[in-house]
Amino acid sequence: MVRQLFNWRSALALVAIAIVTGTIFYSNYLAKKIAADERRKVNVWVQSLKTRSNTSDQSAMELTNIITSENNEIPIIATDEKDNPLGPNDVANLDSVKIRSDTNYLRNKIEEFRNQHEPITVEISKDPHYVNKYYYGDSQLLQEVRYYPIIQLVIVALFILITLITVSTRNKSTQNQVWAGMAKETAHQLGTPLSSLQGWVEMLKEDPASEKIATEMAKDVDRLKLVSDRFGKIGSTPQLEEKNIIELIENMVAYIKRRAPEKVSFSINSFNEHEIIAMVNAPLFDWVIENLLKNALDAMEGKGSIDITVKNETATIVIEVTDTGKGISKQNIPNVFKPGFTTKKRGWGLGLSLSKRIIEQYHKGELFIKHSEVGKGTTFKIVLKK
Repeated sequence: MVRQLFNWRSALALVAIAIVTGTIFYSNYLAKKIAADERRKVNVWVQSLKTRSNTSDQSAMELTNIITSENNEIPIIATDEKDNPLGPNDVANLDSVKIRSDTNYLRNKIEEFRNQHEPITVEISKDPHYVNKYYYGDSQLLQEVRYYPIIQLVIVALFILITLITVSTRNKSTQNQVWAGMAKETAHQLGTPLSSLQGWVEMLKEDPASEKIATEMAKDVDRLKLVSDRFGKIGSTPQLEEKNIIELIENMVAYIKRRAPEKVSFSINSFNEHEIIAMVNAPLFDWVIENLLKNALDAMEGKGSIDITVKNETATIVIEVTDTGKGISKQNIPNVFKPGFTTKKRGWGLGLSLSKRIIEQYHKGELFIKHSEVGKGTTFKIVLKK
């Protein structure tokens, strides 16, 4: 699936490059052609003005008037040899209001046109030597042709982005369906042996000599039932109920503590509160706390401390799990909650990913790394809305 997505991206990138490259070359070709044609038109316009000023023939003057009036696109400014504008009447296709109200408007336009094209020079007299310069800018058509590749590049980029988002969303949806299906099938497969184990436990309880063993086995069977129940809830909308968060955390800490090394200490600080009610799904919330505690144990490698704080704030309940383990490097922090990421030799790297999904999707809360320092430890933070 990853290779397929990569091939999609590669193909789209090649298509985009081909389209944009072809567009740029063709647009440049058109722009040069239009620019050459516009310079020819400006030259004809200038020559017609020169002819009109040097002739008294009525027919010639009418012809030059037609030629000059046909230019309604290319902006032109006539100047003397020192680049001083000749006047409002020697200007074409510029804002007449700005010409009258802004004394610097024509000079700014001359500077702009100078950067676009070489002016056309016309000799007025030889002795003394006078010339007029005609500065001109790009027409609206030429500007649109030059900007067209940029516009098309934006359109192609948006198309590729939308396509990639669609493909990625579809793949994630497929992955979610696969994971949910596997989880439900796992829960279903666990059901039959669990029922059988419960029967054997009840038979052992009838034997006084095996009563103690049966009691411990019953705890493990109940634990397996809880795991099966968790897997069965993946992919379904869980029912949230009012639960005492402190009690849930204390029960999970007690469970983990019995299975933790003796050199690992646990502490819970609820700031003298014994009951903090939140809307949660108890089995799934327990799973999150269990994953965080197990993750902390793995990070400490047999010794250290795990401190849990629970704060009852105005609009939220904040839970922090802090360990004194090996910490997480900065480059790995963005990957911690990604499915499949793990630094351990064993495990699938799904615990933290599932935990984040449970808190954020099912409980509409937040789960993130508040702080981590290599060699000193990590703090995970859960924020639940009241």
